[in-house]
Amino acid sequence: MKKITNSYQIKSWIKSSALALTLSFAFSCQDALQEDVISQIGNDYLNTASGLQDGVNAAYTSLRSWYGTERGHNMSEFGTDIYTNGADGSWKFMNTYTNEFDSQNGHVRELWDELYRGINTCNAVIDRAANVTGVSDAIKKQRIAEVKFIRAHNYFLLVQLFGPVDLQLSENKVPNKKVTRAPVAAIYDAIVADLQAAIPDLEAVKASNQFGRVTRPTAQNLLAKVYLTRATSEAAKPTDYASAEPLLKSVINDYGFRLLPAYSQVHQFNNERNDEVIWSIQYTRDPLTNGGGNNSHVFFLMEYDVQAGMRRDTQNGRPFKRYRMTPYAINTVFGDRVNDSRYKESFIDVYYSNRPGTFNTSFDLSKPSVTFALGDTAIYIPGFEMPLAERAKKKYQVLVPSRYDERLFPGLKKHLDPGRADLTQFEGGRDFIAMRLGETYLLLAESLFRQGKVAEATEAINMVRRRAAFPGKAAAMEITPAQMTFDFLVEERARELTGEQFRWLDLKRWGVLVQRVKQHNAQAAPNIKDFHVLRPIPQNQIDRAEGGASGFPQNTGY
Repeated sequence: MKKITNSYQIKSWIKSSALALTLSFAFSCQDALQEDVISQIGNDYLNTASGLQDGVNAAYTSLRSWYGTERGHNMSEFGTDIYTNGADGSWKFMNTYTNEFDSQNGHVRELWDELYRGINTCNAVIDRAANVTGVSDAIKKQRIAEVKFIRAHNYFLLVQLFGPVDLQLSENKVPNKKVTRAPVAAIYDAIVADLQAAIPDLEAVKASNQFGRVTRPTAQNLLAKVYLTRATSEAAKPTDYASAEPLLKSVINDYGFRLLPAYSQVHQFNNERNDEVIWSIQYTRDPLTNGGGNNSHVFFLMEYDVQAGMRRDTQNGRPFKRYRMTPYAINTVFGDRVNDSRYKESFIDVYYSNRPGTFNTSFDLSKPSVTFALGDTAIYIPGFEMPLAERAKKKYQVLVPSRYDERLFPGLKKHLDPGRADLTQFEGGRDFIAMRLGETYLLLAESLFRQGKVAEATEAINMVRRRAAFPGKAAAMEITPAQMTFDFLVEERARELTGEQFRWLDLKRWGVLVQRVKQHNAQAAPNIKDFHVLRPIPQNQIDRAEGGASGFPQNTGY
């Protein structure tokens, strides 16, 4: 596999902020997105055939600002009905909605800048492509379609998080302080136009031979979600739910995707490229090109590493103790542990001793001490209130729900990354699965339900539920049309997709964020207000706009 070793840097501008855009993606000639360090080549390089290719590849880098990052998880998991804060970290205010969450927030500033960098790169590729020679028309169309998808994707995130934002559909080459907050309807129109234009020119395949490239089903899946999201916004059109349905059915039926036989296989380590994955964000094990890496592996873990018989290792992860499930999530959303495998397959329930010896107990006082050989069970998390007398018989500590706190709780195992170089490494190398067929079925169920096609919606959701069943329990997992309600759909998405960067955006688009946070997130309930359905515009964007706050006003409440 040949690596690109040239250096390449485009100096481009988005509004008044100079973007030193380093292109760090290159596609391998074989099977996957590959990264290389590329810098210090002039602006005209983008007008060449190789420059066009590298410009397209560079646009993909903006996706890493969201997927698998602390900022992406903070904005999609924190402050919801199913996740609240653990013990550590300086971003708890993003869960609790205190006034510390303001326009100086580093995460919103970084995300805003990175998404607009990506947008301007897309604009540059689209604007310049017509004059590039040495590239076949078919390849040129495909590459333009890819960056139209990325531009639409970035604007879709921006409009959901911030509401009206600046809409730029051509390249900024020089500083420009003239900015406006375009109407939400105009932004959605631009997103839909980009995706509709992209779909015919993308590869009509399940997965490109260069894994990680956008394909036709990727764009269809995103366009369907755009319609479902617009349908509950101020820009809603009466056809939105119906428009989503055929796109989702095409993704399900036309490309060979399939639900994996067992839910446990979907996020199994070293199985990130499987038949359920519609699109994923590529990371790597090369520290020179992995950037900040996929960091999802650290955020959802409890403090196992200081407990009796345990020490930190790569297998069990580096526990940052950022996100823990709410009691509602544990007791209600994942209340069925008999038929539904998703609690068992999503959360860690046992730790095996990697530090043999005899230790005093800490959280399980049903016995004064425990003794472990290497590999013995050290901690068991049954998920129910095991009686004291029964716990006393165990040779290990049992962590029961009444003892859960901000340090001790069931940790999510979907993102564990035992392939890291050592036990302290933060920059994980697993691909981040951004779209998968399980969610597509749930989106289809939503589209059908909203159209009153309840029986069809029930069958779509039962496809997901049957797959999630323990062996022999598929029939017990099926629901009837009478059980197919909006509230059921809300909880089913939580069961299937927990920790996959959907929840805050789901609650926001359904218009139930404030209501459900008040009901189910005790830390956030006292402070969340109606205005929190939008994030603050970063102050540096307001400051660099012509007219300041009058030219680019802040969202209400911040």
